[in-house]
Amino acid sequence: MNQEIIKRELEFKAVRSSGAGGQNMNKVSTKVILSWSLANTKGLNEEEQKILFIRLKNRLTKEGLLLLDSDATRSQLKNKNIVIERFFELLYINLIKQKNRKKTIVPKRIQLKRRENKRVLSIKKALRKRPDF
Repeated sequence: MNQEIIKRELEFKAVRSSGAGGQNMNKVSTKVILSWSLANTKGLNEEEQKILFIRLKNRLTKEGLLLLDSDATRSQLKNKNIVIERFFELLYINLIKQKNRKKTIVPKRIQLKRRENKRVLSIKKALRKRPDF
């Protein structure tokens, strides 16, 4: 992944933030929306693109755009930095190769202990019931 190329491909849009905020909110566009085209990026190789298409399929639009926004602060510059940081964090997390899980066998002793605990708990709960006459 080439971060510098990807940074140049990012598009930003500043809009008015929602919610309470008084005069500042009514005048200033502080909310930042980041859009990035996964299909047209030159910063990733084909394998990385395929992985991201699979892992981010619920976050992509029909056109293959990834949209992130931030309105955490009243500063447009801070919101832009926050959304860039979140964007690269999202890419790194989804590009990490997951390790294959090794299947393990539960020891017989632990299986017996679990069953015994279940039996004891069952008896304890049965004793709480009102007796039948």
